[in-house]
Amino acid sequence: MHTLRLNDYPIHIGSGQWPQLRALVEALDPSRLLVLCDAHTRIYCLPRLQEELEVPEHQVVTIPAGERHKTLDSCRYIWERMMQLKLDRRALMLNLGGGVVGDMGGLCACLFKRGLPFVQLPTSLLAQVDASVGGKLAIDFASVKNSIGLFANPEAVFIFPGFLATLPERELRSGFAEVIKHALLGDPGHWAELKGLNSLSGLDWPALLVRSLRVKQRIVEEDPREAGPRKLLNFGHTVGHALESAFLLSESPLTHGEAVAIGLVCECYLSHLKVGLSLEVVQEVAGLVRSLYPHRNISNHLLPQLLELMQNDKKNEGGEIRFSLLQAPGQGRYDLPCDRDEIADSLGFYNSHSLSLFS
Repeated sequence: MHTLRLNDYPIHIGSGQWPQLRALVEALDPSRLLVLCDAHTRIYCLPRLQEELEVPEHQVVTIPAGERHKTLDSCRYIWERMMQLKLDRRALMLNLGGGVVGDMGGLCACLFKRGLPFVQLPTSLLAQVDASVGGKLAIDFASVKNSIGLFANPEAVFIFPGFLATLPERELRSGFAEVIKHALLGDPGHWAELKGLNSLSGLDWPALLVRSLRVKQRIVEEDPREAGPRKLLNFGHTVGHALESAFLLSESPLTHGEAVAIGLVCECYLSHLKVGLSLEVVQEVAGLVRSLYPHRNISNHLLPQLLELMQNDKKNEGGEIRFSLLQAPGQGRYDLPCDRDEIADSLGFYNSHSLSLFS
């Protein structure tokens, strides 16, 4: 069991943290207890929570699973249910799910009657290692990822690695993209261990979670509101978010992590062009992504749409598309503009490198 402290709230990691969750609920003494889950976590995770929490009186609100439901309409539904349940500001909200449930549940809690307390109970690898930590809450709007949101901290985060056993392989791979990102940004030793992987089987998930979270903890403590160094955590996400949005309503949408994995390859190549990241590291990242993720060809006709989506990225200034890039493992830079041709070249690198290795 491990506990990390981030600003004014704790992050509890480990299967033995259920007593701490029960103690927190008892200490807060909420007027009502609401559990928000999605269609998957209601089946696979809610029964364990109910067994461990030992709180007979609680309400459950369920939303559909998936990024396409991270919308204002879903928030409206959650708020309507909260109103029907007559929640007041002493109610407590437990967000049991992946990044969508955590982001949207936290946002709904903060805005309902000007704010009620909430606890994050992330169940996916993506949420456990990244989305539930750092106080960023948001929904997608007008096809732009996380464009409506705010910063607010939960009462606590409880990470139970056992929930990872409920995930399909694709969802584990999705979350692992953030592990790769954290290692590249802040733990070169961890990157050295990860770069040779060709499978996620047999990993020590509790130890991996702690190591990855310590990178994010360090960066967020230095810059809680993303005014400077925290922008580094967007590495891989400028391209990644645009790809995720572009494919979201297609017949074969990308998961967040699949899109970020492609973004990591593209932005490593941009890092080689702009700040001198060695081609060896670029190829290592591309090789790891090739080993763990299915290839998705990014056709040239998508470039205008991707550029338009990138224009709405929150890091941009003065009409420039700005990136967080990597000089070397453990050394990042942010607010670096890249132009259309450079971005196109990075997508071309991903396509040609991956296709040559997949053929």
